[in-house]
Amino acid sequence: MRRCLAVLAVLCALPTAVPAEERWMTVLLDGRKVGSLRIDREVEADRVVTRQVLDFRMTRAKTPMALRTELRSTESASGAPLAFYASTRMSSQENLATGQVRDDGLFQISNTVGGQSKIDLLIWPAGATLAEGQRLTVVREGFRPGTTYRVRNFDSTKQQVANVDVTVIGREVVTMPDETRETLHHLRQSIAGSATDHSVDIWVDDDGYIRRSVAPLLGFRLEMAACDAACAQAPDQDIDLLRAAMIVSPRPMVAALRVAPVRYTISVRGKHANPFVQTDEQKVYSLGDGVYLVDVGFGSRHSDEPGPLPEDTAPNPWVQSDAEPVIALAKLAAGDATSDLQRMRRMRTFLSEYITAKGLDVGYASALETATTRRGDCTEHAVLLTAMARALGIPARVVTGIVYAERMGGANRVFIPHAWAQAWIDNRWISFDSAQRRFDSTHIAMGTGSGEPWRFFAAMSTLGSIRIERALPGSNLMDIPVPASGTQGGGGQAP
Repeated sequence: MRRCLAVLAVLCALPTAVPAEERWMTVLLDGRKVGSLRIDREVEADRVVTRQVLDFRMTRAKTPMALRTELRSTESASGAPLAFYASTRMSSQENLATGQVRDDGLFQISNTVGGQSKIDLLIWPAGATLAEGQRLTVVREGFRPGTTYRVRNFDSTKQQVANVDVTVIGREVVTMPDETRETLHHLRQSIAGSATDHSVDIWVDDDGYIRRSVAPLLGFRLEMAACDAACAQAPDQDIDLLRAAMIVSPRPMVAALRVAPVRYTISVRGKHANPFVQTDEQKVYSLGDGVYLVDVGFGSRHSDEPGPLPEDTAPNPWVQSDAEPVIALAKLAAGDATSDLQRMRRMRTFLSEYITAKGLDVGYASALETATTRRGDCTEHAVLLTAMARALGIPARVVTGIVYAERMGGANRVFIPHAWAQAWIDNRWISFDSAQRRFDSTHIAMGTGSGEPWRFFAAMSTLGSIRIERALPGSNLMDIPVPASGTQGGGGQAP
């Protein structure tokens, strides 16, 4: 497909719309086809409309799961943002975000998640760009090897800006899916200030259009490559994301071991920052070279971890603690409980029975949607329990991590991705897991957040690099040599 900026510049001046360019890319996960990306670009008068539709298919424990994301941006010919549209479907309901510039320069934003809509005003972040603005920046900065620059990419789904550092690697000949060879410009992108090596490699043509990209995703290699429509829409191949994300347990975690404190020795391959988090129930010690001691379930005073943040008590588009159905559900579950601890225990028990269908085909549903459908897995349990806690004035957050499963998806004795809730009670964070019906020492925390799906997926990005070397019960620790050094969170010595 020919793309020429000079021709586009002439066509942009015409009062009638230019027929849309249609481009396709095939989507591969570790070399297996799992989806397609369609990109349409239309020039109308002095506006450029870019539409991207990503269809992504995978399985979890042999259960098919289809995800769809549609992004649409409207910009001026010079790349100034005018409007955006973002639709994601990770469950039975569509989640929608739209924005439109007003006469006073502010953006009117509408977010609809789980059937609940909210309207806000947004001051557009300085220098933030959408699709066309990002392409024009790539062309303007040029392709001289060694060139570095920063772009501010606006994420329409989250309405947040990502500062992305770009390095020009050089010109390379790339073999495309149809076996043709293209000479493209290799760029490497990374989130500014990130401690992890999660760079994204892209290859663009002279006009700044992406022809190929490679990025890490949940321990996989995600690749997109330009091809024709027939290639992009070819049948997808099965890949079990849950099975691939499993971590083999070094020993059977029998019931007697799970209710007692456990010390894990865990190694993390590659250039990753510490993937584990300090909580009031978990202590993390770095031994260097990607090796960590993780203690779960040991009695301790409140750690240096801060108390609740404002986001831990507030509703958000995914944790709709101000929605009437969620409030009613929380009051029903808590009943006449007289303490926050008792309320949380009752709500945990209530949800274990209330969510009746284990929906492995649900990618990520909001609290309000789950309250209505009563379907979901661990993420839906955690998000709804968090929302119900906040509805009763209890600070709460969603924890992302892994948990032991004796059997799951045809595998035995593995740790699998998991989510649960933490509530701030008596000046410390306490975990509650309605999906597993109880919290135990096989819950290893890797992140905390306010319930948005991207925080869950970000915390899971290192799963393919983790190996649990040992799991020792606390009763055995008297016989273990004390580490000579190491850091715990802010720099304390290992025990």
